[in-house]
Amino acid sequence: MRAPFPLMAPADGFLGLAEEDAADFDSARAVVVPYGLEASVSYGGGTAQGPAAMIAASHEVELFDEDLWREPFRDIGIVTVDEPPVDGRDIPAALDRLAHMTETLLSAGKFPFVFGGEHAITPGAIRPFLDRYDDLIVLHFDAHADLRDGYEGEHYSHAAALRRVLDHPGVELVSVGIRNISAEEIPFLEANRHRIRIHWGKDRDAWRVDEIVTPLKGRPVYLTFDLDGFDASLMPATGTPEPGGLFWNDAMAIIKAASAAGTIVGADINELAPIKGYHAADFLAAKLAYKILAYAFDGRAP
Repeated sequence: MRAPFPLMAPADGFLGLAEEDAADFDSARAVVVPYGLEASVSYGGGTAQGPAAMIAASHEVELFDEDLWREPFRDIGIVTVDEPPVDGRDIPAALDRLAHMTETLLSAGKFPFVFGGEHAITPGAIRPFLDRYDDLIVLHFDAHADLRDGYEGEHYSHAAALRRVLDHPGVELVSVGIRNISAEEIPFLEANRHRIRIHWGKDRDAWRVDEIVTPLKGRPVYLTFDLDGFDASLMPATGTPEPGGLFWNDAMAIIKAASAAGTIVGADINELAPIKGYHAADFLAAKLAYKILAYAFDGRAP
């Protein structure tokens, strides 16, 4: 099968694989799509550089997984699309282009994994999944509810990312780590309690992982991870950092349980705003991506 989009050389792409260890498009089951949309950020900037920073840092990620006790990339097969130029002056057009890319990959039987860019990418990345799965549920890691009906005059703002996803009436949402919500979001939340479940950051010590993932059981899951879902002490390299967030083991426990409860069919990571000379945040984002893929494909038949 010919790749529908130009691909990075394995050594340059996600994980920086040697030629002899790399998959080609035909054998790959997962395709990384860097998409540095930055158009509606409302505090710190820099997310346009997030995908490239994640890919560069991934070259330092250890390929052996001490939990799964193997090198998961060998079971998965991963290729990376050349990052396309993204025009942030027209967000709907940029989202249409991203939706076309993820639809093309889904139609080819691949697992699309989008590296943003700001969280505004998600309504585009997820659109083909919403069309394909009647019972799709979204697992959402974030500091912010993102349920505004637009922000600062932009209907597709990063602050409205999950509201735009929920414009599709059949989709449900499980949000984890939320610790920032505006008064204007509350009426929409209250009116949609039947399809929105929020696990607040303030309650983290009382969380039960099995309860968080119960709604995912037996269902297709789209995972979206805004990196400000992590505590600001762990992830300062994001435009809207918040204290009181997730730590690494919190996220790993939930993602692992989610992959066992349902089937993770696609994912995105967003809102990395690299800090020059500070590599820890880039590395965390890259390792998070590898762990999501490792758990998503663990035990999945080829």
